[in-house]
Amino acid sequence: MRGTLLLLCAVLIGCAGDEAKKELPKKLESKNETAPDVFTALFDTSKGPVTVEVHRDWAPHGVDHFYNLIKTGYYDGNRIYRVTHSYAQFGVNGDPATTRLWSMVTIPPDPVKQSNVKGMLTYAQTGTGTRTTQLFFNLRDNHANLDKTFAPIGKVVSGMDVVERFYGGYGDWPPAGAGPEQAKLQAEGNAYLETRFPRLDYIKKVSIQ
Repeated sequence: MRGTLLLLCAVLIGCAGDEAKKELPKKLESKNETAPDVFTALFDTSKGPVTVEVHRDWAPHGVDHFYNLIKTGYYDGNRIYRVTHSYAQFGVNGDPATTRLWSMVTIPPDPVKQSNVKGMLTYAQTGTGTRTTQLFFNLRDNHANLDKTFAPIGKVVSGMDVVERFYGGYGDWPPAGAGPEQAKLQAEGNAYLETRFPRLDYIKKVSIQ
């Protein structure tokens, strides 16, 4: 499936015009499957395994999208590029073309049904209707800041000690810290991170159990 999507990207983005580009998100969305009511996502990371229990009733749109991204292998090889005292964030693919492809598909809003307490997995966003592929593990209770608009999709049921050991020496992105710049990361992918931020931990593979 991943090969099919990348071929679709090459055909519609690389060769076609603006109208074809506008249709691409619809073509990707049409391939989506409905996620199970509850499933387990196993993160095989450079620090060890992390098991997340995902609940569709918590955030149906977000969970369906996450389920299909896992099936395409989107998160395999992702760097955990933003680690602060509050969050461990990932979700930018190592291949910029793949990132551009999926960044065109936004997820409809989900009402917040669970609290962003320590161990919850939640989509990153910059406003309503901007969720795409990036998620973060809550490293502490963030309910006071996030519970109005950030809907968790799952919770860590084993391996939270692994999440807490993800390398955070670079800190937040600029100007708050010395971590990777979002624009460069999306434009250059893992090549940028491997050169400038070699100590980042990473996701080897995410699988549905």
